[in-house]
Amino acid sequence: MNLIDKINEKSVRTDIPEFRVGDTVRVDYKIVEGKTHRIQAFEGLVTSISGGSVSKAFTVRKKSGAIPVKRVFKVNSPLIDKITVVRKGMVRRAKLNFIDRMEKEYKVKERN
Repeated sequence: MNLIDKINEKSVRTDIPEFRVGDTVRVDYKIVEGKTHRIQAFEGLVTSISGGSVSKAFTVRKKSGAIPVKRVFKVNSPLIDKITVVRKGMVRRAKLNFIDRMEKEYKVKERN
């Protein structure tokens, strides 16, 4: 094992649950406003997962009113308090970037 792998191994979080593209997740994110801290939940569909090890990131898409909102989270970020898998979905693609261009709402089948 080389030196870079040893350093990266210390930074990888182990409390993150297993999730895939198509799952609905709730990300509890720490927000700092001045001197106060609060936790805000962001719940939506995982549309892509990229990177690996320390640089792993995932994109979550939700609808706020009628406006779609996408947000990219780093898995190993210290600002992420907790990730909860709300619903497991079954999709046949690795990236769901086409959802933004669709007229109708995209439905995801449930996985057991």
